[in-house]
Amino acid sequence: MKVGIVGLPNVGKSTLFNALTKSYAAEAANFPFCTIEPNVGIVNVNDPRLQELCKTVNGQKIVPANVEFVDIAGLVEGASKGEGLGNKFLSHIRQVDAILQVVRAFDDSNVHHVSGSVNPKRDIEIINTELIIADLETLERRIGDNAKKARSGDKEAVARTPIYEALKTHLESGKLAITLGLDEEEKLQINDLFLLTNKQFIYAVNVAEDKLLTSEVELRAVTGISETNIPVLPVSAKIEMEMLEFSEEDRTAFLADYGVTTNPMDTIISTCYHLLGLQYYFTAGEIEVHAWTIHQGWKAPQAAGVIHTDFEKKFIKADTVNWKDLVDCGGWANAREKGKVRMEGKEYIVQDGDVMLFKFGG
Repeated sequence: MKVGIVGLPNVGKSTLFNALTKSYAAEAANFPFCTIEPNVGIVNVNDPRLQELCKTVNGQKIVPANVEFVDIAGLVEGASKGEGLGNKFLSHIRQVDAILQVVRAFDDSNVHHVSGSVNPKRDIEIINTELIIADLETLERRIGDNAKKARSGDKEAVARTPIYEALKTHLESGKLAITLGLDEEEKLQINDLFLLTNKQFIYAVNVAEDKLLTSEVELRAVTGISETNIPVLPVSAKIEMEMLEFSEEDRTAFLADYGVTTNPMDTIISTCYHLLGLQYYFTAGEIEVHAWTIHQGWKAPQAAGVIHTDFEKKFIKADTVNWKDLVDCGGWANAREKGKVRMEGKEYIVQDGDVMLFKFGG
């Protein structure tokens, strides 16, 4: 899974990337376009269940799920026409699965704002407008090609026509493609357009240090994001950079001084993960405890195939237990004795938090 971090120059994108990846890989400087080529970082999904499972089964190591974050060049007005690093920006963003848009909501005279003032709603509109313009160009080319096919009697082209028209109207009204209320079949009809705004969006509002507890209602009012299926989360990139070299204990204590009990970076990472319809199951043994990423709704053989493709083909059954039951029972043997371990077959839909032991044929 790949998440692109986007935003105007000097809003805290690269600082946030550094905080997420706990490195200084991205150059965070006070001038536009300090990020030219995208920086890429693999970030672990922090899940305390892994530690509990590892302790229970005396595992030697932990392998968590992870997310790939990409710090993409700052976008400016006119990017869809090639302004700034526009063309590069759009090509890089087309390759990601979700968009984490960083929005500046803090005042600091020492940090230049490319538009001269802090205005989250305006900044979001600038970014989204550029993406929408690029999508409209893509869609209009497709509408022209589709119209020719429809005139020749192509039934699929005829069926696509009203969907394309509804999408065009939606985009022209300044709305993201992802917010258009299409059913599953209609969504499939526009997938091959590879629209920039048909990706999952998350907004990270970069607030002042004393505003980390700003409520979601307030953040939505400041940003103008009313769609409840689009997460809006508070972050303070400045605080995150200050904590970069801290131990986990020091980080927790430092955040507690601001009244924050949950690590904002962990919240962003897990939100990105679940927004894309992903979950994971565990394998747990003495060699390692491993979180395996799958799509929600996958059946047991598909889940086994993530470990090795042969496992999906040769799947017979899976010993399955909820992670909490395994921990409470103190391990596999006692969990079996207490009847907590189930034998699941090919039609079983894997649940988040399942611990699985697969059985295969020859």
